[in-house]
Amino acid sequence: MPADDTFTVTPYTVDGTVDYETLLDQFGAARLTPEQKARFPGGSHPLVRRDVFYAERDLDPFLDAALDGEQHSVVTGRGPSGPMHIGHIVPFYFARYLQDETGALVYIPISDDEKYFAKEQSLAEISEHTRANLRDILAVGFDPERTRIVVDTADADVVYPLAAAFAGEVTQATVDATYGDPENIGLSFYPAVQATHLLLPQLVDGPHPTLVPVAVDQDPHVRVCRDIAAKQRYDVDKPGALLSKFLPGLDGPGKMSSSDDAPSIRLSDDRETVADKIHTHAYSGGRTSVDEHREKGGNPAEDVAYLLLYCFFEPDDDRVERLAAQYRDGSLLSGQLKERAATQVGAFLEAHQERRGALGPLEEELPAYRLTEAERATARSRVGHPGDGLPRH
Repeated sequence: MPADDTFTVTPYTVDGTVDYETLLDQFGAARLTPEQKARFPGGSHPLVRRDVFYAERDLDPFLDAALDGEQHSVVTGRGPSGPMHIGHIVPFYFARYLQDETGALVYIPISDDEKYFAKEQSLAEISEHTRANLRDILAVGFDPERTRIVVDTADADVVYPLAAAFAGEVTQATVDATYGDPENIGLSFYPAVQATHLLLPQLVDGPHPTLVPVAVDQDPHVRVCRDIAAKQRYDVDKPGALLSKFLPGLDGPGKMSSSDDAPSIRLSDDRETVADKIHTHAYSGGRTSVDEHREKGGNPAEDVAYLLLYCFFEPDDDRVERLAAQYRDGSLLSGQLKERAATQVGAFLEAHQERRGALGPLEEELPAYRLTEAERATARSRVGHPGDGLPRH
Protein backbone atom coordinates (compact mmCIF):
# COMPACT_ATOMS: atom_id res chain seq x y z
CA MET A 1 0.00 0.00 0.00
CA PRO A 2 1.26 3.55 -0.70
CA ALA A 3 2.89 5.34 2.18
CA ASP A 4 1.34 8.64 1.05
CA ASP A 5 -1.93 8.83 2.99
CA THR A 6 -3.57 11.28 0.55
CA PHE A 7 -4.68 8.35 -1.59
CA THR A 8 -5.10 4.60 -1.21
CA VAL A 9 -4.74 1.97 -3.91
CA THR A 10 -5.34 -1.72 -3.22
CA PRO A 11 -7.24 -4.40 -5.18
CA TYR A 12 -10.27 -3.63 -3.02
CA THR A 13 -10.05 0.13 -2.43
CA VAL A 14 -9.13 3.14 -4.54
CA ASP A 15 -9.60 6.42 -2.68
CA GLY A 16 -8.36 9.94 -3.32
CA THR A 17 -6.58 11.45 -6.28
CA VAL A 18 -4.04 8.90 -7.48
CA ASP A 19 -0.50 10.12 -8.12
CA TYR A 20 0.70 7.55 -10.64
CA GLU A 21 4.36 8.47 -10.30
CA THR A 22 4.26 8.08 -6.52
CA LEU A 23 2.42 4.81 -6.96
CA LEU A 24 5.10 3.61 -9.36
CA ASP A 25 7.75 4.22 -6.70
CA GLN A 26 5.69 2.59 -3.97
CA PHE A 27 4.91 -0.53 -5.99
CA GLY A 28 8.42 -0.82 -7.40
CA ALA A 29 7.40 -1.24 -11.03
CA ALA A 30 9.31 0.21 -13.99
CA ARG A 31 8.02 2.87 -16.34
CA LEU A 32 7.23 1.65 -19.84
CA THR A 33 9.96 2.93 -22.17
CA PRO A 34 9.59 4.30 -25.73
CA GLU A 35 11.68 1.37 -26.96
CA GLN A 36 9.28 -1.13 -25.38
CA LYS A 37 6.25 0.66 -26.81
CA ALA A 38 7.78 0.48 -30.28
CA ARG A 39 8.22 -3.28 -29.99
CA PHE A 40 4.49 -4.01 -29.62
CA PRO A 41 3.16 -5.69 -32.76
CA GLY A 42 0.91 -4.09 -35.33
CA GLY A 43 2.01 -0.53 -34.62
CA SER A 44 1.25 -1.13 -30.92
CA HIS A 45 -2.13 -0.17 -29.50
CA PRO A 46 -3.64 3.17 -28.41
CA LEU A 47 -3.50 2.08 -24.77
CA VAL A 48 0.25 1.56 -25.16
CA ARG A 49 1.06 4.48 -27.48
CA ARG A 50 -0.77 6.97 -25.28
CA ASP A 51 0.76 5.89 -21.98
CA VAL A 52 -2.45 4.49 -20.50
CA PHE A 53 -0.43 1.35 -19.91
CA TYR A 54 2.43 3.19 -18.28
CA ALA A 55 4.39 0.67 -16.17
CA GLU A 56 5.65 -2.89 -16.44
CA ARG A 57 7.30 -5.85 -14.80
CA ASP A 58 9.40 -8.22 -16.93
CA LEU A 59 7.72 -7.13 -20.16
CA ASP A 60 10.71 -7.83 -22.41
CA PRO A 61 10.63 -11.65 -22.20
CA PHE A 62 6.99 -11.56 -23.31
CA LEU A 63 7.75 -9.23 -26.22
CA ASP A 64 10.75 -11.37 -27.21
CA ALA A 65 8.61 -14.52 -27.33
CA ALA A 66 5.74 -12.78 -29.14
CA LEU A 67 8.01 -11.34 -31.82
CA ASP A 68 10.00 -14.57 -32.24
CA GLY A 69 6.92 -16.77 -32.60
CA GLU A 70 7.60 -18.62 -29.35
CA GLN A 71 4.97 -19.63 -26.82
CA HIS A 72 3.57 -16.80 -24.69
CA SER A 73 0.35 -16.14 -22.83
CA VAL A 74 -1.84 -13.36 -21.47
CA VAL A 75 -3.92 -13.50 -18.29
CA THR A 76 -6.64 -10.99 -17.53
CA GLY A 77 -9.85 -11.67 -15.61
CA ARG A 78 -13.07 -10.41 -14.13
CA GLY A 79 -14.69 -10.33 -10.71
CA PRO A 80 -18.44 -10.66 -11.40
CA SER A 81 -20.06 -8.37 -8.84
CA GLY A 82 -22.53 -6.72 -11.22
CA PRO A 83 -23.16 -5.70 -14.83
CA MET A 84 -20.01 -4.81 -16.78
CA HIS A 85 -19.21 -1.23 -17.75
CA ILE A 86 -16.79 0.10 -20.34
CA GLY A 87 -13.91 0.21 -17.86
CA HIS A 88 -14.28 -3.53 -17.24
CA ILE A 89 -14.19 -4.56 -20.89
CA VAL A 90 -11.17 -2.55 -22.10
CA PRO A 91 -8.52 -5.06 -20.84
CA PHE A 92 -10.29 -7.87 -22.69
CA TYR A 93 -10.18 -5.99 -25.98
CA PHE A 94 -6.50 -5.34 -25.38
CA ALA A 95 -5.94 -9.06 -24.76
CA ARG A 96 -7.76 -9.86 -28.01
CA TYR A 97 -5.49 -7.41 -29.85
CA LEU A 98 -2.47 -9.34 -28.55
CA GLN A 99 -4.06 -12.65 -29.51
CA ASP A 100 -4.88 -11.37 -33.00
CA GLU A 101 -1.41 -9.95 -33.57
CA THR A 102 0.77 -12.65 -31.99
CA GLY A 103 -1.35 -15.78 -31.50
CA ALA A 104 -1.07 -15.43 -27.73
CA LEU A 105 -2.80 -17.89 -25.44
CA VAL A 106 -5.34 -15.95 -23.38
CA TYR A 107 -6.47 -17.17 -19.96
CA ILE A 108 -9.50 -15.48 -18.43
CA PRO A 109 -10.12 -16.26 -14.74
CA ILE A 110 -13.56 -15.41 -13.36
CA SER A 111 -13.24 -14.68 -9.63
CA ASP A 112 -16.77 -15.47 -8.51
CA ASP A 113 -15.60 -16.77 -5.13
CA GLU A 114 -13.62 -13.60 -4.41
CA LYS A 115 -16.67 -11.45 -5.04
CA TYR A 116 -18.65 -13.55 -2.59
CA PHE A 117 -15.95 -12.90 0.03
CA ALA A 118 -15.72 -9.18 -0.79
CA LYS A 119 -19.31 -8.15 -1.57
CA GLU A 120 -22.55 -8.38 0.38
CA GLN A 121 -24.21 -10.54 -2.25
CA SER A 122 -25.54 -14.06 -2.21
CA LEU A 123 -23.99 -16.91 -4.17
CA ALA A 124 -27.08 -16.90 -6.39
CA GLU A 125 -26.62 -13.20 -7.19
CA ILE A 126 -22.94 -13.71 -7.97
CA SER A 127 -23.85 -16.63 -10.21
CA GLU A 128 -26.25 -14.49 -12.24
CA HIS A 129 -23.61 -11.78 -12.65
CA THR A 130 -21.13 -14.45 -13.73
CA ARG A 131 -23.40 -15.70 -16.50
CA ALA A 132 -24.09 -12.18 -17.78
CA ASN A 133 -20.41 -11.20 -17.62
CA LEU A 134 -19.38 -14.33 -19.50
CA ARG A 135 -21.62 -13.39 -22.42
CA ASP A 136 -19.96 -9.98 -22.60
CA ILE A 137 -16.51 -11.56 -22.51
CA LEU A 138 -17.42 -14.04 -25.24
CA ALA A 139 -18.70 -11.12 -27.35
CA VAL A 140 -15.15 -9.71 -27.45
CA GLY A 141 -14.36 -12.38 -30.03
CA PHE A 142 -11.54 -14.50 -28.67
CA ASP A 143 -10.27 -17.54 -30.57
CA PRO A 144 -11.62 -20.54 -28.61
CA GLU A 145 -8.63 -22.68 -29.62
CA ARG A 146 -6.29 -20.13 -28.02
CA THR A 147 -8.44 -19.09 -25.06
CA ARG A 148 -9.33 -20.68 -21.73
CA ILE A 149 -12.00 -19.29 -19.42
CA VAL A 150 -11.72 -20.53 -15.85
CA VAL A 151 -14.54 -19.95 -13.34
CA ASP A 152 -13.26 -20.51 -9.81
CA THR A 153 -16.26 -22.34 -8.39
CA ALA A 154 -17.02 -24.29 -11.59
CA ASP A 155 -13.35 -25.26 -12.01
CA ALA A 156 -12.61 -25.88 -8.35
CA ASP A 157 -11.17 -29.32 -9.20
CA VAL A 158 -8.14 -27.60 -10.70
CA VAL A 159 -8.13 -24.13 -9.07
CA TYR A 160 -8.29 -25.15 -5.43
CA PRO A 161 -5.67 -27.93 -5.34
CA LEU A 162 -3.22 -25.49 -6.90
CA ALA A 163 -4.25 -22.68 -4.57
CA ALA A 164 -3.81 -24.98 -1.57
CA ALA A 165 -0.21 -25.62 -2.62
CA PHE A 166 0.51 -21.93 -3.19
CA ALA A 167 -1.14 -20.88 0.08
CA GLY A 168 1.63 -22.63 1.95
CA GLU A 169 4.09 -20.21 0.36
CA VAL A 170 2.40 -17.03 1.64
CA THR A 171 2.39 -15.86 5.25
CA GLN A 172 -0.44 -13.93 6.84
CA ALA A 173 2.03 -11.12 7.49
CA THR A 174 2.64 -10.84 3.74
CA VAL A 175 -1.10 -10.71 3.07
CA ASP A 176 -1.60 -8.01 5.71
CA ALA A 177 1.33 -5.94 4.44
CA THR A 178 0.20 -6.19 0.83
CA TYR A 179 -3.58 -5.87 1.12
CA GLY A 180 -4.26 -4.39 4.52
CA ASP A 181 -6.29 -6.25 7.12
CA PRO A 182 -8.60 -8.67 5.22
CA GLU A 183 -12.24 -8.64 6.24
CA ASN A 184 -12.48 -12.43 6.42
CA ILE A 185 -10.41 -15.58 5.99
CA GLY A 186 -11.69 -15.98 2.44
CA LEU A 187 -9.88 -12.80 1.40
CA SER A 188 -6.81 -13.86 3.39
CA PHE A 189 -6.68 -17.03 1.29
CA TYR A 190 -7.48 -15.35 -1.99
CA PRO A 191 -3.93 -14.31 -2.98
CA ALA A 192 -3.21 -18.03 -3.38
CA VAL A 193 -6.15 -18.31 -5.79
CA GLN A 194 -4.96 -15.28 -7.73
CA ALA A 195 -1.50 -16.85 -7.97
CA THR A 196 -3.19 -19.93 -9.44
CA HIS A 197 -4.84 -17.75 -12.08
CA LEU A 198 -1.60 -16.10 -13.11
CA LEU A 199 0.47 -19.29 -13.17
CA LEU A 200 -2.13 -21.57 -14.75
CA PRO A 201 -0.96 -21.14 -18.38
CA GLN A 202 2.50 -22.37 -17.36
CA LEU A 203 1.12 -25.16 -15.19
CA VAL A 204 -0.76 -26.42 -18.24
CA ASP A 205 1.83 -25.81 -20.97
CA GLY A 206 5.16 -25.54 -19.18
CA PRO A 207 7.33 -22.49 -18.44
CA HIS A 208 6.90 -19.58 -20.85
CA PRO A 209 6.56 -15.79 -20.71
CA THR A 210 3.20 -14.67 -19.35
CA LEU A 211 1.87 -11.12 -19.34
CA VAL A 212 -0.81 -9.79 -16.99
CA PRO A 213 -2.32 -6.53 -18.35
CA VAL A 214 -4.25 -5.00 -15.44
CA ALA A 215 -5.12 -1.70 -13.85
CA VAL A 216 -2.44 -0.66 -11.38
CA ASP A 217 -4.62 -1.41 -8.35
CA GLN A 218 -4.38 -5.12 -9.19
CA ASP A 219 -0.57 -5.15 -9.07
CA PRO A 220 -0.43 -6.54 -5.49
CA HIS A 221 -1.79 -9.84 -6.84
CA VAL A 222 1.04 -9.92 -9.37
CA ARG A 223 3.68 -9.17 -6.75
CA VAL A 224 2.57 -11.98 -4.44
CA CYS A 225 2.44 -14.40 -7.37
CA ARG A 226 5.93 -13.41 -8.50
CA ASP A 227 7.23 -14.11 -4.99
CA ILE A 228 5.73 -17.61 -5.15
CA ALA A 229 7.19 -18.25 -8.60
CA ALA A 230 10.62 -17.01 -7.48
CA LYS A 231 10.86 -19.88 -4.98
CA GLN A 232 11.31 -22.18 -7.98
CA ARG A 233 9.38 -25.12 -6.56
CA TYR A 234 6.91 -25.39 -9.41
CA ASP A 235 9.00 -24.97 -12.59
CA VAL A 236 7.36 -21.68 -13.62
CA ASP A 237 8.67 -18.27 -14.59
CA LYS A 238 7.61 -15.12 -12.79
CA PRO A 239 4.68 -13.60 -14.70
CA GLY A 240 5.23 -10.17 -16.19
CA ALA A 241 2.77 -7.30 -15.88
CA LEU A 242 1.57 -4.33 -17.88
CA LEU A 243 0.01 -1.79 -15.52
CA SER A 244 -2.54 0.79 -16.62
CA LYS A 245 -3.93 4.01 -15.31
CA PHE A 246 -7.66 4.03 -14.63
CA LEU A 247 -10.28 4.70 -17.27
CA PRO A 248 -12.01 7.83 -15.91
CA GLY A 249 -15.39 7.81 -14.23
CA LEU A 250 -17.93 10.30 -15.48
CA ASP A 251 -17.57 12.46 -12.39
CA GLY A 252 -13.88 13.15 -13.02
CA PRO A 253 -10.46 11.62 -13.66
CA GLY A 254 -10.03 8.48 -11.57
CA LYS A 255 -11.25 4.92 -11.53
CA MET A 256 -14.64 4.24 -13.10
CA SER A 257 -16.76 2.36 -10.58
CA SER A 258 -20.25 0.91 -10.60
CA SER A 259 -20.76 2.45 -7.15
CA ASP A 260 -19.83 6.05 -8.06
CA ASP A 261 -22.37 8.84 -7.57
CA ALA A 262 -22.27 9.48 -11.32
CA PRO A 263 -23.54 6.53 -13.35
CA SER A 264 -21.12 4.27 -15.17
CA ILE A 265 -21.56 3.54 -18.87
CA ARG A 266 -22.73 -0.06 -19.00
CA LEU A 267 -22.12 -2.43 -21.87
CA SER A 268 -25.90 -2.74 -22.23
CA ASP A 269 -26.47 1.01 -22.73
CA ASP A 270 -27.87 2.11 -26.09
CA ARG A 271 -26.66 5.19 -27.97
CA GLU A 272 -29.32 7.46 -26.48
CA THR A 273 -28.48 6.39 -22.93
CA VAL A 274 -24.74 6.86 -23.55
CA ALA A 275 -25.31 10.35 -24.94
CA ASP A 276 -27.53 11.29 -22.00
CA LYS A 277 -25.01 10.03 -19.43
CA ILE A 278 -22.08 11.82 -21.06
CA HIS A 279 -23.89 15.11 -21.66
CA THR A 280 -25.44 15.12 -18.18
CA HIS A 281 -22.71 13.68 -15.98
CA ALA A 282 -19.31 13.85 -17.69
CA TYR A 283 -17.02 16.24 -15.84
CA SER A 284 -15.93 19.07 -18.12
CA GLY A 285 -12.58 20.76 -18.45
CA GLY A 286 -14.24 23.70 -20.17
CA ARG A 287 -15.10 27.17 -18.92
CA THR A 288 -18.32 28.34 -17.29
CA SER A 289 -19.51 30.23 -20.37
CA VAL A 290 -19.11 29.90 -24.12
CA ASP A 291 -17.49 33.36 -24.38
CA GLU A 292 -14.95 32.54 -21.66
CA HIS A 293 -14.21 29.18 -23.26
CA ARG A 294 -13.68 30.80 -26.67
CA GLU A 295 -11.29 33.28 -25.06
CA LYS A 296 -9.32 31.05 -22.65
CA GLY A 297 -9.91 27.50 -23.91
CA GLY A 298 -10.42 24.31 -21.90
CA ASN A 299 -8.23 21.71 -20.24
CA PRO A 300 -8.46 18.32 -21.97
CA ALA A 301 -6.44 16.64 -19.20
CA GLU A 302 -9.38 17.19 -16.84
CA ASP A 303 -12.20 16.63 -19.33
CA VAL A 304 -13.81 13.19 -19.07
CA ALA A 305 -15.20 13.22 -22.62
CA TYR A 306 -11.72 13.86 -23.99
CA LEU A 307 -10.11 11.30 -21.67
CA LEU A 308 -12.53 8.60 -22.84
CA LEU A 309 -11.53 9.32 -26.43
CA TYR A 310 -7.86 9.51 -25.55
CA CYS A 311 -7.73 6.32 -23.51
CA PHE A 312 -9.56 3.99 -25.85
CA PHE A 313 -12.47 5.17 -27.95
CA GLU A 314 -10.71 7.27 -30.60
CA PRO A 315 -8.23 5.08 -32.51
CA ASP A 316 -6.87 7.91 -34.70
CA ASP A 317 -3.86 9.52 -32.98
CA ASP A 318 -3.96 12.60 -35.21
CA ARG A 319 -7.62 13.22 -34.39
CA VAL A 320 -6.92 12.86 -30.66
CA GLU A 321 -4.17 15.47 -30.86
CA ARG A 322 -6.32 17.76 -32.98
CA LEU A 323 -9.23 17.56 -30.53
CA ALA A 324 -6.92 18.45 -27.65
CA ALA A 325 -5.44 21.43 -29.53
CA GLN A 326 -8.87 22.74 -30.54
CA TYR A 327 -10.16 22.38 -27.00
CA ARG A 328 -7.19 24.27 -25.58
CA ASP A 329 -7.55 27.16 -28.04
CA GLY A 330 -11.31 27.40 -27.46
CA SER A 331 -12.44 26.55 -30.98
CA LEU A 332 -13.96 23.26 -29.75
CA LEU A 333 -16.66 23.58 -27.10
CA SER A 334 -17.37 21.18 -24.26
CA GLY A 335 -20.71 20.16 -25.75
CA GLN A 336 -19.07 19.34 -29.07
CA LEU A 337 -16.41 17.26 -27.36
CA LYS A 338 -19.08 15.39 -25.41
CA GLU A 339 -20.95 14.73 -28.64
CA ARG A 340 -17.83 13.20 -30.20
CA ALA A 341 -17.30 11.00 -27.15
CA ALA A 342 -20.95 9.90 -27.12
CA THR A 343 -20.76 9.00 -30.81
CA GLN A 344 -17.59 6.94 -30.44
CA VAL A 345 -18.59 5.14 -27.25
CA GLY A 346 -22.08 4.49 -28.65
CA ALA A 347 -20.66 2.99 -31.84
CA PHE A 348 -18.32 0.75 -29.87
CA LEU A 349 -21.14 -0.51 -27.66
CA GLU A 350 -23.46 -1.05 -30.60
CA ALA A 351 -20.91 -3.34 -32.27
CA HIS A 352 -20.27 -5.15 -28.99
CA GLN A 353 -23.98 -5.67 -28.38
CA GLU A 354 -24.47 -7.01 -31.90
CA ARG A 355 -21.83 -9.68 -31.30
CA ARG A 356 -23.29 -10.53 -27.91
CA GLY A 357 -26.76 -10.84 -29.39
CA ALA A 358 -25.47 -13.27 -32.02
CA LEU A 359 -24.23 -15.69 -29.36
CA GLY A 360 -26.16 -18.86 -28.66
CA PRO A 361 -27.03 -20.08 -25.15
CA LEU A 362 -24.09 -19.95 -22.73
CA GLU A 363 -24.25 -23.73 -22.28
CA GLU A 364 -23.49 -24.09 -26.01
CA GLU A 365 -20.90 -21.32 -26.34
CA LEU A 366 -18.76 -21.77 -23.22
CA PRO A 367 -17.55 -25.41 -23.52
CA ALA A 368 -15.15 -24.55 -26.36
CA TYR A 369 -13.28 -22.25 -23.97
CA ARG A 370 -13.06 -24.59 -20.96
CA LEU A 371 -9.97 -26.46 -19.82
CA THR A 372 -9.80 -29.97 -21.21
CA GLU A 373 -9.50 -32.97 -18.91
CA ALA A 374 -5.89 -33.43 -20.03
CA GLU A 375 -5.10 -29.78 -19.23
CA ARG A 376 -6.67 -30.11 -15.79
CA ALA A 377 -4.71 -33.25 -15.00
CA THR A 378 -1.45 -31.70 -16.20
CA ALA A 379 -1.93 -28.58 -14.07
CA ARG A 380 -2.71 -30.61 -10.93
CA SER A 381 0.27 -32.87 -11.50
CA ARG A 382 2.64 -29.90 -11.35
CA VAL A 383 2.04 -29.58 -7.61
CA GLY A 384 1.53 -33.29 -6.86
CA HIS A 385 -2.21 -33.00 -6.32
CA PRO A 386 -2.96 -35.47 -3.50
CA GLY A 387 -6.44 -36.22 -4.78
CA ASP A 388 -5.29 -37.75 -8.05
CA GLY A 389 -5.82 -41.46 -8.08
CA LEU A 390 -8.74 -41.33 -5.67
CA PRO A 391 -12.17 -42.40 -6.93
CA ARG A 392 -14.39 -39.57 -8.23
CA HIS A 393 -18.16 -39.50 -8.00
